Amino acid sequence: MLTIWGEKQRFCDGVTRRGFLKIGAFGAGLTLAEMLRLRASAGTASSTKSAIMIYLPGGPSHMDMYDLKPDAPKEFRGEFKPIPTNVPGVQICELFPLQARMWDKLAVIRSLVSVDEHSDSLVMTGYSENSNRIAHHPSFGAVVSKLRGSASDIPPFVSLRGSTVGTEPGYLGVGHRPFTPDGPGVNNLRLANGVNTKSVVDRKSLLHTFDSVRRDIDASDTMRGMDTFAARAFDMVASGTVRKALDLTHEDPRARDRYKGIEPFLTARRLIEAGVGCVTLAIGGWDTHSSNFKTLRQQLPQVDRGIANLVQDLYDRGLDKDVVTVMWGEFGRTPKINNSDGGRDHWSPVMSALVAGGGLKMGQAIGASSSRGEHPKDRPLHVPQVLSTLYHTLGIDPGQTFPNGNGRPMYILDDREPVTELL
Repeated sequence: MLTIWGEKQRFCDGVTRRGFLKIGAFGAGLTLAEMLRLRASAGTASSTKSAIMIYLPGGPSHMDMYDLKPDAPKEFRGEFKPIPTNVPGVQICELFPLQARMWDKLAVIRSLVSVDEHSDSLVMTGYSENSNRIAHHPSFGAVVSKLRGSASDIPPFVSLRGSTVGTEPGYLGVGHRPFTPDGPGVNNLRLANGVNTKSVVDRKSLLHTFDSVRRDIDASDTMRGMDTFAARAFDMVASGTVRKALDLTHEDPRARDRYKGIEPFLTARRLIEAGVGCVTLAIGGWDTHSSNFKTLRQQLPQVDRGIANLVQDLYDRGLDKDVVTVMWGEFGRTPKINNSDGGRDHWSPVMSALVAGGGLKMGQAIGASSSRGEHPKDRPLHVPQVLSTLYHTLGIDPGQTFPNGNGRPMYILDDREPVTELL
């Protein structure tokens, strides 16, 4: 079974990357009503498109997944063999048979350049963690939260992996931090013992009366509108929409069986169907300095099943044009196998990323690495270009600016050239 990203997951540098400020469902000690008020402090635009961002923490091996080199020397090519997909000329790992049969619904980028740091910052914000320490650029999901908005009872941004560096909202403000449904997040969606929906409605009416009185005596008028945000918070709890999406017992048992052991893929699909604008999740541990092939023999079939089920479900539900999915880690692994139990070390000069849906052009492999998988051979691309493409897909202009904490206008992305082959 795949490892689900948790508190005890650590990389080779000994740092726990599951974040900080996890006080309450949204962090920072904010109540649900306060979070909704902060989100609405600026106007939001609606959009029907959504995104699922799958993060493979630790750096998955491009050489053993989507960019195999069967003609390279043994110390490079590794243990796995490539198999053909249903798109002529495209081959992927033999442990990905389900994806191979549906490659017309998928695409891979094989020439991505990254940075050598154990962080989700680059792939989630477009900026490395080191460069983000000062500028505080927002995550992809936070931008979606800012511009998309949502129904009153649906959070626009959900992180199934808790709060991390890459999920932070930066200068967009804590109002766009993701809803994290584990622990306090789920508890905040439940009605207290002995409280039913009718009681909540009565309480809403009572609070509305109190708020009206407070507005009448509030000379500065600062209380005006607070009842609206409190009502939205009540709606999120009382409607139960998010809670039901997170409760997999509401899913068809046959579907639950297909996703057994890879439940985050199913949860992500259910949240998207419920109306969430962006869902992030993390699967497995990929920092394979040793036992690379042993680890991948366990994890790759699970990823194959997760991706195949998720993408096919989205197609079957008519959501393939409206939901874009991306799967990647922070970097690739060394093309040459090291001498420590068949491992591969960090390798940022080139990595691969999987993309699906969103109305993008599928059934292709974009770019290529060198014969030993060491560097881009043609069409070198950078992570912000992929994010720019995803923003375009969701109808968001990556050249839009927002004021930072000092009032200076900041671009969502500095490198905004999209991956034109996908458009």
